[in-house]
Formats: sequence, C-alpha cells, structure tokens
Amino acid sequence: MGAPKTQVAKPEPGRTQTLHCLEWLNFFLADVQTGLGPFVAAYLASSGWNAGSVGYALTFGGLVTVAMQTPAGAIVDASHRKRALVVASLTTLVCGAILLMFRPTVASVYSAQFLIGGAAPFLLPTVAAITLGIVGAKAFDRQFGKNQAFNSAGNVFTALVVAFVSYRFGYRAIFIVAASLAIPAAVSVLGINGKEIDYTRSRGGERGEKDSNAKGFSTLVGNRTLVYFLFVAFLFHLANAAMLPQLGEMLSKGNPKAAAPFMSACIIVTQLVIAVSAAWIGKRAGARGRKPLLLVGFGVLPIRGVLYTLTHFTGALIAIQLLDGVANAIFGIVSILVIKDLSEGTGRFNLAAGALATMVGIGAALSTTVGGVLIDHAGYRTSFLGLAAIALIAFALLLFLVPETLADSVLKEPGLPPDLDAVTETI
Repeated sequence: MGAPKTQVAKPEPGRTQTLHCLEWLNFFLADVQTGLGPFVAAYLASSGWNAGSVGYALTFGGLVTVAMQTPAGAIVDASHRKRALVVASLTTLVCGAILLMFRPTVASVYSAQFLIGGAAPFLLPTVAAITLGIVGAKAFDRQFGKNQAFNSAGNVFTALVVAFVSYRFGYRAIFIVAASLAIPAAVSVLGINGKEIDYTRSRGGERGEKDSNAKGFSTLVGNRTLVYFLFVAFLFHLANAAMLPQLGEMLSKGNPKAAAPFMSACIIVTQLVIAVSAAWIGKRAGARGRKPLLLVGFGVLPIRGVLYTLTHFTGALIAIQLLDGVANAIFGIVSILVIKDLSEGTGRFNLAAGALATMVGIGAALSTTVGGVLIDHAGYRTSFLGLAAIALIAFALLLFLVPETLADSVLKEPGLPPDLDAVTETI
C-alpha cells in the first residue's frame, strides 16, 4: 500500500538539485524586482515629478497588476509549463527596465509601468505553485519559508549594489542592474527539473483527480473566512505600501543624491529581518498556527506609521524599518499559508492566491495615491498618521473576524513526519 497522499518521499539527488535551483530563483527574482520597485518613486521625484504625479504613475502600474492578478492565478492553475511562465515574465520585466533607462517622460514611464505591472502577477504565484508541486502541502510551510529567506537575501544584495551604482552613476544605472540580474534568474528556472513539478499538486488539487474536477470560483467566494481575510489583506497594504516610497520622496526633496542610499539602507534592514526570520516563521506557522503570527505582523504596522512622525533623524528612520521587516516577513509568508489552508482540495490554490494578490494590489495601488494626495494637501506627517489609522482598523478586523485556519489535528502534531523533515533538512 502506498504512502499517504500528504507525505513526500525523501528526495533523490535530482530533487535536491531542483530545490536548490528553486531557492536561487527566489534570490534572483528579488534582485530584478527590487531594482524596479521602491527606487522608481525616488527616481521620479529626483527628476522633478511632484508627489501627486509620482503617486499616479505608481498607481497606474498597480492597477495593471490588479487587473491581471486573478486571471494570472487561473492561468497558472491551468498551465502545465510553469517554468515558461516565469521566463516570459522575466523578459517582460527587462523590457520595462530598458524603458526606464531613458529620460522619464510620461509615455516612457507609463509604458514601463504597464509592462512591469503586467508581468508581476505571474512571478510569485508561479513560483509558489512550482514549490507546492515539488514538495506537496505538508512540506510547503517549511520550503516556502526557505524560499522567502532566499528572496530577502536577494533584496539585501540588490539594495547594496543599487546603493553603490546609483551613488556613482545615477538613478538610470539602477535599471541596467535590474535587467542584467534577469539572466541568472532565467538560468535558475532552467535548472528546475520540470518532471519534478506535479501538476495536480501544484494547484492544490487531490492526487489522481482530473483537471475537470477542480472546484469553481464560487467555492472560493462562498468561503466567508477567505473573504474576510482578503479584505484585511487589502487594508494592510492600503496602509503599508506608501510608507517607504513616501520616505524616499521626502528625503529626495532635500538631498536627491542621498535618497537612493537611504532607500537601500531601509530595504536592507527590512530584508535582513525577513531573511533571518523567514524559515522560522514558516516552521512556527506550521506548528503553532497562523493567526498569532498575523496579529503580530498587523500590530506593528500602525506603530511604524506613528513613529515616522516623531523623528526625521536618518538613523532612527532606518531603525524603524525593523518593524517593516517584521510585518512583511509575517504577511509575505503566512498569508500564502492561509490561502493554502483555505483552498486545499479545491484545485484552485493559484486562483485563490491570485485573488489575494488582487486585493494586495488594489490596496498598494490606492495607498500610493491616498498618500500622495494627503502629502499635497496636509503634509507628510498627516499622511503617515492616516495610514497608521487604516492599519489599526485592519488589526481589529483580523482579530475579530478571521479565525485560525490551520487544522486542529495539525496543531496537535509534535512535528512533521520523518520523511517530510528529510525533504527540508537535506537541502
């Protein structure tokens, strides 16, 4: 009689190599996306764009991402060639980076935002699906935590490179770095053995089921806990997304040359926290549950918003980013684990993850616009306090509306089965 469907056999050398390539893929994807992320706001501000115009440009890219997130999840669910999706998305990101290398006109910036916003929805969901397809549901918590640790290490590496390059050669050089780092990311994708990716398992389906047995979207919409969680995720990012770009804009106004190194320092602090804690968070969430960690992550966000109003000292602002690291480490890992819990057995893991990304994207896109408008009319202090108030509402709703999603039987288990430990401990 075969092993239970929730178990994953001890990996052969080929499987171990595939997991290593998967982890390095997360490292280099972070490199590419970091170069095309928070630095864009500082780049545009230093080029003479006002806060409102920067917010509108970032919002446009965010809206493109939002429009694609849920369809992208459905495409990832249906695709048998998930590695090809990653390569195609990387190519599109490179095209966006090339456009940003030129003078930042309205046409070039919005075209770049369209390409970057259209590619982003496919990357993280596809990598998560590949991970689930390789290791299975039981080992997913640990492996996803490891993936995020590599992702954060990649962010730290890129932030250091970007700080040096932008200081020596200017902001446009940032986008050259981002485009160049797509090459090792593509190599990592090709190193993943496509035969190791179980198609049914990669979309949260049951072993042996046919494609037609995947549940409909109505199954997800009818899940009240999922709906509540998607809403609090929206509020979290409505409060969170604009905070770091606003800091970059604020500093670039007085000293444009110092803005990029400051942004790099903030990113490094945040990503170091994530890199150090990600694997532990994945393991802890699997052993003790999702909600306690989520409450910590949501709880530090309003505190961070208030602290930004109390000082303009660069060292203190960078230190505050420790809270950003805590919040983003927990949300980035545990939110996907919640989605896995709520979609398990439906065959719609990636569609549900796409719905989460849609709500995150809507929140992030509106955040930059709301923040920019508040800055233009009332200043940076009011903007940070407004975002902190939204974060506090998100915490309260999470506390009262969203229950624990990890099954009671799993919480009572002392640990993973020995063969599952072997999957993660041997890599």
